[in-house]
Order: sequence, then C-alpha cells, then structure tokens
Amino acid sequence: MSDGPLIVQSDKTLLLEVDHPAARDCRAAIAPFAELERSPEHVHTYRVTPLALWNARAAGHDAEQVVDALVRHSRYPVPHALLVDIADTMDRFGRLTLQNDPVHGLVLTSSDRAVLEEVSRSKKVASMLGVRIDDDTVVVHPSERGRLKQALLKVGWPAEDLAGYVDGQAHPIELDQSNWHLRDYQQEAVEGFWAGGSGVVVLPCGAGKTLVGAAAMAEAKATTLILVTNTVAGRQWKRELIARTSLTEDEIGEYSGERKEIRPVTIATYQVITTRRKGEYRHLDLFDAQDWGLIVYDEVHLLPAPIFRLTADLQSRRRLGLTATLVREDGREDDVFSLIGPKRYDAPWRDIEAQGYIAPAECIEVRVSLDDDERMTYAVAEPEERYRIAATATSKLPVIRRVLDRHPDEQKLVIGAYLDQLDELGRALDAPVIQGSTTNREREKLFDAFRAGEVKTLVVSKVANFSIDLPEAAVAVQVSGTFGSRQEEAQRLGRVLRPKADGRQAHFYTVVSRDTLDAEYAAHRQRFLAEQGYAYTIVDAADLAGPGEVNGPDWADEPAD
Repeated sequence: MSDGPLIVQSDKTLLLEVDHPAARDCRAAIAPFAELERSPEHVHTYRVTPLALWNARAAGHDAEQVVDALVRHSRYPVPHALLVDIADTMDRFGRLTLQNDPVHGLVLTSSDRAVLEEVSRSKKVASMLGVRIDDDTVVVHPSERGRLKQALLKVGWPAEDLAGYVDGQAHPIELDQSNWHLRDYQQEAVEGFWAGGSGVVVLPCGAGKTLVGAAAMAEAKATTLILVTNTVAGRQWKRELIARTSLTEDEIGEYSGERKEIRPVTIATYQVITTRRKGEYRHLDLFDAQDWGLIVYDEVHLLPAPIFRLTADLQSRRRLGLTATLVREDGREDDVFSLIGPKRYDAPWRDIEAQGYIAPAECIEVRVSLDDDERMTYAVAEPEERYRIAATATSKLPVIRRVLDRHPDEQKLVIGAYLDQLDELGRALDAPVIQGSTTNREREKLFDAFRAGEVKTLVVSKVANFSIDLPEAAVAVQVSGTFGSRQEEAQRLGRVLRPKADGRQAHFYTVVSRDTLDAEYAAHRQRFLAEQGYAYTIVDAADLAGPGEVNGPDWADEPAD
C-alpha cells in the first residue's frame, strides 16, 4: 500500500482525495481518460468510460500511459481486471479503419478478421456496407462515411478514419504575426488537429481558440466555412481574422439573419442554418455553396442536432471543433467523436493559468435563505415550477447588491436565465440589460461601452455565455442558470478569465437559494470546473464581507459540497 491520493475500484470509478498533497498532479494525470461524476468536499468521484479512453487514444495517449497513471497514484493495488479492460478497450480503437482504395474507393478494413465479420453481421452496420473485396476489406459508399462511424461507435468498435480529405477550393490565407505570435499550446493544438485531419481542440475560455482556428485556416489555405453561436460572435471572429491574418474584409462573408453573404471565408450562425420554414431547412445549400476546404465549428459542445445530420455528409471535408468543454447536456459526445472527430488536443485550465494566459479565479457560492413567504410559495409549488421560484427569489436582490459593492472599481457582469428577473435586476442596479431581443447593434454598442469602462455593470442573459470577448470583466455574479448545466457554468466563468493587464484575480460568484433545487443544480453545474481544479468557497449571505473585503474575516474556507 502506498500513500497515493487515488483509490481505483473495479467498477471503473476512481476516488480522489482532494486534500492530498499530490491531488493536483493526480487530477492532471487522469483528466485525459476519466470523467468527473461527483465533487463533494473531500473525495471526488471519476469514472473511466470507453469514450474517454478512445478520446485519449486519439489524442496520443496509449494504454501504458493510462495504466501507469493509475498505478502511480493509487493508494491500493489497482484491480488487475480493470487494467486488462482498459488495455482491451483502448485497443478497440483502430482495429477498423476507413481508407481510400485506388480501385474501389472508400473501404473499411480490419486488422482483426473476426471484428470485421462481427460488425458486418450487425443490423445497424450491414446496410451501410457494400461488396466484400476480401476477408479483411469491404466497400463503403462515400455517402455513408459519417453514419458508418456513428454506427460502429455504438457497437463498440470505433473506426479510425484514414480516408483523407479533399483540399477544397484553394484560397491564400497567411497568419500576420508582425505584432503577435502563436503561443506554444496553440501551435501544439494546430499540429495535433492537422495531423489527424479532423477533430476537436479543447481550450479554456480566454485561451485563444479563435487564433487556433485562424492558424488551421492558414494551414488549409482554402475556402473556409465557420459556424458560430450568434451574430455578435461571428463579427468578433471577423475582426480577429482581419487583424491576425492576410484576409481582408471583402474576403469574409456574414451569413446570418441580417445578411446572406457567401465569400471565400463565410461565417454563419447555427441559428440561421437550422431555421426551418414549412418543415424544410432553407439554408442547407450553404454547405454546398462552395468547395470548402475547412469547416470550423465554434463552441462545438452546442452543436444543434440538425448540424450533426449535415456533418454526416461532409466527412471528406476537414472539420475543426473548438470548445472549452466536451460536456454535452444531451449526452451526444459520441456524435461529436464520430462526426466532427476525436479530441486532438486538450489543455488543462490550471496549466494555462499557470502560464499567465488566463486569469486566476476565485469561485464563491453565496447561499441565501428564502423569507417565510418565499419558502411557503416554494413548498406548495408544482415540481416543474420550483426551480424557477427558487432561482428568481427576491431575497437574492440585496445579496447581489452587496456582492457588487465589494468590487466598486471592477467591471462586473450579472448573469441569469430568466428575463423578468434580469429586467428587475437592471432596474434595481441601474444597469443595461442584454438579452435575446436586444438588437445586434445595441449589443455591440453596450459591449463596446463596457470594454471602454463607460459602463461598469452589465446584466446579461445566456446570449453572453458564448464567444463574447470582454477582457475587462473581472467579476461575474450568476443569479440563475439552465438547471444543472455544467457547460454553462464553464462558459460563464470564462467571461472573466481573460488575463488582466495588472495580473489581478477574477471573481466568480453564484448566488443560490438554500435548501432548494437551486442549490442542488448549482452543485451539479460545478462538476466540470471541479474537474479542472477550481474549488468553490461556500459563504452564508449573512456573513458576506463589506465593500473591498474580498476575503472577509468570517468566511470559512469550505469547498463546495
């Protein structure tokens, strides 16, 4: 028996002792292949899943490295059967490969004849396969390339796609690094993506995912379609590309609700692509409008289901997914793996913070007690209404004011999910509100005023969760969320992680109603950030320190439960 921080169990769960001196090193070692499930105060529970192991394999980790990480950090002997299972699971990736045969075109080959025989007899797979060329090779129709990869993953034999990609229509794109340079991790991310041809790069918010996309475009030197979450994010991409590359404004088109421009580089919103009229997707022709050499999916964890269906038909195009977290609340991580590609690069948030490229952050959960009327309203409410009642309780308002008063000189964001609550906060705090109905022109005007320091506090809905660059924001106060969304928590923290000019710390508050669903969902949302090494301090609203006292004397240093 050693003194390691990890207990490895035969049911594929890993228990990490949070307060152990080696816990941080252990977390970094297991992060590539284990997913955090629960994060109470003393022991965090991870699970080793096949998809996590296959992602690790695709990102360059082998079974020997995984086994070594478990054995090195485990307090007790690691169950032998688990080690064998890990090796066998990782070995499944790549026994089937998709390749281009000079005579027959796209083919599925196997280094293990029995595996090819097994999948050929599967009802989910057989209809996608053509003529058997020999014992180890079968023809695949090119149109089935994406759907076949989805089906093979579901039957437990993920195929490695080595069939290559079309170059698309050439277009000159160069990085203009006259006054900036790709950071080492950004260069590694681009190299990892390009070596695989397609896949996902995972980087923290504020770590420069847009620059990774620009560098991939400079590698491709081809027409590029960029899919983004909203028009404001698209215009931010356009500004960055003009500033960082040889592209001019005339070479970059916007395809949104406001404009329909198709240029050598076209930036389209997910919303307009998935808009239906009379049951038809009216804008799907955009995917065939150019001979695209590269498709970039910004915030790939938000990819709408119709885009998955389209992407299944685009497997001959290079595809780059960019995200801060592969967590999807709909559980479709396997479709990202199959259709966009496996994870090619993943940088732990704390590593990027240690290099000074994102701001250190203090995460604080402030617990508020409902007054008697609110408690009774909550108690008698229908179950589906309880979260809204708890999340929008008026008892939160004075607490939110006190939190903001603690940071009088900082740029602050108040973030919520319910529009009536946000409107009330806007009036009470005398702060502008940005939500879905706010025009793009007004949004950009307010964001610019915030960046310039003319507006100190903004109240924002989920429209500001993604791809909005507000480096001056140093304080975020989350007042309500999308139930227990881990991806949303990561994105909201990301709003304040842009590095500050003076190196100061960022502050991320979550104001929750005690003894309600609000507190339960908050605990679930925090799981992803706990996996990245962020600990939440829990504070009672009654003990909240005064203005300027960032760490009040009565605060308990108590991680979230």
